[in-house]
Amino acid sequence: MNILVLIKQVPESQAIRMDEKTGTLIREAANSVINPLDLHALECALQLRDQSNEISRLDCLSMGPPAATAVLKEALALGADQGILLSDRAFAGSDTWCTARTLAAGIQQLGKYDLILCGERATDGETGQTGPALAALLDLPVVTFASAIQARLGGWEVRRLLEDGYESVTVNGSALVCVLKEASVPRLPTLQGKRKARQAEVRIINASGLSLPLEDTGLKASPTRVTTIFKPSHFKQCERISAHDPAGAEQAVDRIIHLLCEKGAL
Repeated sequence: MNILVLIKQVPESQAIRMDEKTGTLIREAANSVINPLDLHALECALQLRDQSNEISRLDCLSMGPPAATAVLKEALALGADQGILLSDRAFAGSDTWCTARTLAAGIQQLGKYDLILCGERATDGETGQTGPALAALLDLPVVTFASAIQARLGGWEVRRLLEDGYESVTVNGSALVCVLKEASVPRLPTLQGKRKARQAEVRIINASGLSLPLEDTGLKASPTRVTTIFKPSHFKQCERISAHDPAGAEQAVDRIIHLLCEKGAL
């Protein structure tokens, strides 16, 4: 069995900046890290491999600029077998739909996987759309909000988090699973893993290596549009009410009651 984990390079949360003209993230302006929820997906894949001798390959796939090789090497240090990066200027500015189409084309190029794992969402977009969209394009069953995954004969058993509890879902055959934080505790890389990652080469596939028309990639092909970006203005006006004696306290209470009535709170 082969497992694929989708890894996304995201800016550190406190350093996110937006291009107001294009409505896209300025990824070069901040230090980048592995999307935190993708680390939980990778840990689930590593645990499945540790528990079974049937898993022959564990690959990690990302889409992004050449600098995204760094997060793939981090995944290799944690135990992945191969890192693959889809990287081309033609992919720049892709929304979730175009990202899913490009990833689908990349996966079709790589071959069949029995399980595809990804984080439930990414911290830079918070949409949670790419995983389900990718599953639809690959014609795979998708299980979202996964809190645990186990291999079963001919398929997978997934525990899902619901609003009022949990449910167990059994999938026969290949599937795509979107993983929650509670599904695992990511391990730390070992010294041996870091050495292996340093020597490993990340496979890079550009637009010409995919059977995907260029007009279906990037910002121009993305149906999602950011029309306006603005910084909200925070205006606060306060009134300080002092009470130094019983009479002042009574006046302060009356004033507070009056203000609450004005705001409709009373």
